[in-house]
Amino acid sequence: MMLWRSAGTFFLSCLMTSAAIAEEGGLQWRGWSAEALEMARTEKRFVILDLEAVWCHWCHVMEETTYRDPKVVELLKSKYLTVRVDQDANPDLSARYGDWGWPATIIFAPDGTELVKRRGYIPPENMVSLLQAVIDDPTPGPSAAKDEDISPAQSSVLSQASRQTLMQRFTEAYDGINGGWGNGHKYIDADSMDWALQQAERGDAKAAGMAKTTLDRATALIDPAWGGLYQYSDAEDWSSPHYEKIMWYQANGLRQYASAYGLFKNPKYRRAADDIYRYLTSVLLSKNGAFFATQDADVDSAMPGKEFYRLSDAERRALGRTPRVDTNIYARENGWAISALVGYASATGEAAPLAHAERAADWIVANRRSANGVFSHGDNDRGGPFAGDTIAVGNAALDLYAATGSRKWLELARETVIALANFRDSAGGFVTSMVAEGQAGVLAKPFKNLDEQVQATRFASRLWRYLGDPKSKELAEHAIKYLASETVLESGRNTPGILLAGSDLAQEPVHITIVGHKDDSEAILLHAAARRYPAMNKRIDWWDTREGPLPNLDVTYPELDRAAAFACSNRLCSLPAFSAEELTGVVAQMLRRPSDNAVR
Repeated sequence: MMLWRSAGTFFLSCLMTSAAIAEEGGLQWRGWSAEALEMARTEKRFVILDLEAVWCHWCHVMEETTYRDPKVVELLKSKYLTVRVDQDANPDLSARYGDWGWPATIIFAPDGTELVKRRGYIPPENMVSLLQAVIDDPTPGPSAAKDEDISPAQSSVLSQASRQTLMQRFTEAYDGINGGWGNGHKYIDADSMDWALQQAERGDAKAAGMAKTTLDRATALIDPAWGGLYQYSDAEDWSSPHYEKIMWYQANGLRQYASAYGLFKNPKYRRAADDIYRYLTSVLLSKNGAFFATQDADVDSAMPGKEFYRLSDAERRALGRTPRVDTNIYARENGWAISALVGYASATGEAAPLAHAERAADWIVANRRSANGVFSHGDNDRGGPFAGDTIAVGNAALDLYAATGSRKWLELARETVIALANFRDSAGGFVTSMVAEGQAGVLAKPFKNLDEQVQATRFASRLWRYLGDPKSKELAEHAIKYLASETVLESGRNTPGILLAGSDLAQEPVHITIVGHKDDSEAILLHAAARRYPAMNKRIDWWDTREGPLPNLDVTYPELDRAAAFACSNRLCSLPAFSAEELTGVVAQMLRRPSDNAVR
C-alpha cells in the first residue's frame, strides 16, 4: 500500500513561499517566483508547474506515485525546474489554468513559452513519455495553442440575436434526464442555476423545472452527518461524490437553496440550506469569525473519503481523525460566504447568519484591505492583489447594505468599485492580477478570466443602481463589452454568466424602499418582508430621514406618519404598503406579476 505524507507535511509543501524549496521524493520543489523563472532561463531548463489543491485526491495520488517514480525523477532532475503551487493560494495562476485540472500540469520553455498543458492525473509511464517528448521536440503542442486576442464589442447591450443564441445553448446544455448542465461530472453550476432561478421568478415554468430537478438531485451531494456540499459526482446520476468540500460550492449551494426555498416555498430546500449552513458554521468557521477555505476529500491513504463519509457522526468521531481543513483565510472566499449567509438570513428570517456575515466582513476589512482599497487574498500573497478578492468583498458589502440598511456597507461597496478600476485593462475587461506572473512569454501578458468579467459586470451594475453613479455604470459596461465580443460569444464559454451580466445591466432590479426609522418596529417588519421577497436581482433601500437623503435620488418618497414600503420601477412607485402582505401585492403590481410570486 502506498503511504501518503502526513497532512501537516503536505500542507507545508503546498504553501511554499516564492523563496522556499522543498526536497521530496528526490526532487526539489520550488514555489512560483520570478527568481525561479530566471533560473530556468539562465540554466536553459524547462519549467514544469504542478498546480494542485490541498484538498484534491488525485493531486495526492500523483504526488505519491508519478513524482516518486525513478524514471520521472531522473528526467525532471536532468532537464527541468520543478515548481509546485497551491491553486487556492494563487488566484492568478488558478484563473489562467483553471480549465486544466486539478492537478494541472503545465510545461514551459526556458523563455516562458507554453509547451504543454495537461489536465488531471498523469500516470508515471505517461509522464515519462511526455517529459521525453518535450526534450526531443521543444515546440508548443496542440494544448498550448495561442489564445486569440479579444476585441471588445461596441455596444454594452447584448443583441437580441446574441441573447437567443445564448438562451439556446443554455437550454441545450441541460441534462433532461439527470438534471444539471452538461454531461459527465454532476454539480450545481452556479451561473446556470442563478439564470434558471431568475427566469423562474419571471414565470418561466421550464426554467423552474430545470432548477427544481437539479436542486433535488444535488441533495445527494450533501453530507447527511455533518452537512456541507461535496464538490461533484463523477456519475451522471449524482451517485458517486468526490468528497472535498470547497467554499465556492458551500457558498453558492447555501445561497441558491435558500433562494429556491423563498421562491418555491418547498421545505426540502430549507433543509438543504440548513445542512450547508450547519457545516459552514461548525467546520469552516474560525475563532475570529472569518471562514476557512476548504476541507480535504480524504483522511489519508488508509481512509479515503468514500470510506470516511459513509460513516455516521458517532463512527467518524470514534476514529479520532478527520479530513484536514485548509485554515487559510482568503478575502475572496469570505466574500462568497458573506453573500451566502446574507441570502440565507433573508430567506429564513434567522438573525444568527446575518451576525456571522457581519463579523466575517469586519475581520476581512480589518485584515485584508490595502491602503488603496483593494483586498489582498491571504496573509502572504505571492502576487496580486487579485481582482477576484476585491469583487467578492464589494459584492458582499452590497448584500450587507441591503440586509441591514447600514450605510457603512454601501460606502465600503462604493470605495471597492473605485479600487476595482485598478484592474481595468484598456484593451477591454479587467485583469486578474495587478502584477504579472512572469517577465517573459505568455506569463508577461495579463490574464483576463471570463468568470471575473461576469462578476465585475454584476457588481458594478448593482452598485450603479444603488448609487446612480456613472463611474460604476461605465465599469460595468467596460466588462460586458469584453463578454459581448464576437470571439467570446462564438467560443460558447460561460453562456449563463453572460446572460446574467447582460440582464443585470440592461434591466432594472426589483426595487423596494422602506421609509421609516430603523428602530421603528413596523419599519423593521417591512424591511424583513422586502428581504424575503424572492428576486435574484433586487435593490433594497431603507430611508431613515434622520440619516439624510438616500445616496441615489432617482425617486422622491413622501414622509408619512408611519413606516411604509414602496415598490418602484422606471422612477415610478406604488402606493405605500403598510404590511408584508400589502408589500407583496404592490411589488407584484409594479412588476405585473401574480401576487403569489412563488412558481409551483
